[in-house]
Amino acid sequence: MIQKLKASVAVTLVLILSMTSVFASPDHTYAATVDVGAKSAILIDADTGKVLFEKEADLTLPPASMTKMMTEYLILEAIEEGTISWDTTTQISQYAYDISANPNFSGVGLKQNQDYTVRELYKAMAINSDNATTIALAELLAGTEGEFVKMMNEKAAEMELPDYEFVNSTGLNNSHLGDNFPEGTAPDATNLMSARSSALLAYHLTNDYPEALDYSSMPTAEFDGQTITNWNWMLPGMPGQLAQFSYEGVDGLKTGYTELAGNCFTGTAEQNGQRLIAVVMKSETRETRFQQTGKLFDYGFQQFEKQELFQAGYQQEEQKDMPVAKGKEDRVQVETSEALQTLVKNGEEEQYTVQYNISEDQLDEEGNLVAPVKKGQKIGTAELVYNGEDDYGNLLASNPNTVDLVTTSAVEKSNWFMLMLGNIGEFFSDIFTGAVDMVKGWF
Repeated sequence: MIQKLKASVAVTLVLILSMTSVFASPDHTYAATVDVGAKSAILIDADTGKVLFEKEADLTLPPASMTKMMTEYLILEAIEEGTISWDTTTQISQYAYDISANPNFSGVGLKQNQDYTVRELYKAMAINSDNATTIALAELLAGTEGEFVKMMNEKAAEMELPDYEFVNSTGLNNSHLGDNFPEGTAPDATNLMSARSSALLAYHLTNDYPEALDYSSMPTAEFDGQTITNWNWMLPGMPGQLAQFSYEGVDGLKTGYTELAGNCFTGTAEQNGQRLIAVVMKSETRETRFQQTGKLFDYGFQQFEKQELFQAGYQQEEQKDMPVAKGKEDRVQVETSEALQTLVKNGEEEQYTVQYNISEDQLDEEGNLVAPVKKGQKIGTAELVYNGEDDYGNLLASNPNTVDLVTTSAVEKSNWFMLMLGNIGEFFSDIFTGAVDMVKGWF
């Protein structure tokens, strides 16, 4: 069930959560090898959604400009669907211009009565976290930011984000927007997400639209005759003293800061074909959010390795075959169609087993497969199960470490004469069994 918070009480709830979280125990105890100072954090495998670490990941907090990940997703989706293109042009509304001219917000200095392409606006949003270009894109796609906010919340529900409330496209507090706060939201409302929801949003963004990383990975870019700089200091190739924060393989994704939110960061990095996504929320400073993310990445890359635990064709010792009714053979062997692999923590290779899930629609009332059975026929699934102590689960509703369970050979249907003989045998067997039971009852 999607949990939404009413915007009118959002700030109050955030303050309550911030106070009570100090005294509340997190759902999971996290590994002592990772000491993350942020109030909330999570680390996931970007390929499968497997959670490798979490610290109070379900606290619902302001995400600040990490909100823009949803705006990015909707823009990229619209480009894919042909609603707009990278070359579509638009001009800046008075609302977007006022935000751009405010020195308190991230801004690239937009001009009115000038055409900007979607590509230009998207680059400024993704690289420089520009708020006015974000508003301009929202207005272009939906007509008004209020209508765009509806799209954001609908997409969040579709993605099954567990904790969220979007009230604007940028991540600013609505109070920053003056009279321009989006219709249908409260003037003092703020966007809300948990670290778990932020990680799931980043999972969808990077998997559905990997081209988002082409932009988020740029340390600098040219915009309207000026150089804009990425707020993600972990990117390799950052200029000057910012290079000290660089981390191998980082190519995204989104920073965030407001006074209410504190310092937030959703980062992603790839090393040796393995991609991780980390989220830290309410970190102390700009610097510590990157340092804490580096600790999470170190833990993930050093302690976990993708391993093939069960090869294709694996068979459980206790269930190598299944009974078959009305066939020329009375049993058929079953096996996995593909290998089962996952990120495995060092030394935990033996903590995994395979669970068979046989499809009921493949069985008769007695639990038999019914001939004819084809070779390679899917009869269910084989699921990789972790039996260790530190099970943080998966962001996704279904287990991605699941493959088809198939038959290894065909079983032809028995001919009518043999089926008739079998039925006659069953008939007399039933009579004999009944007679024996009746005789037993006499004595």
